[in-house]
Amino acid sequence: MKEFEYKITDTVGLHARPAGLLVQKAKKYNSRIMIIANGKECEATRLMSLMSMSIKCGTLIKVTVDGADEQICATEMEMFFKQNL
Repeated sequence: MKEFEYKITDTVGLHARPAGLLVQKAKKYNSRIMIIANGKECEATRLMSLMSMSIKCGTLIKVTVDGADEQICATEMEMFFKQNL
């Protein structure tokens, strides 16, 4: 299992557009990607669950990746967060 933490810097947090992009990106991998924030967790492939987490600017999230392609997945997901959130 690979994991990393990221502090959301987008001024409006994890809103619809980047959440949709995150789901699309997560569906490209065979690994299970979990987002943990505010005492909740959900799979990164579930848009409505992500939106219901109400992740705001400044929130520290933890991302865990577990599966066959976890190394490349974790690296690329961390890059995605840095570029989009």
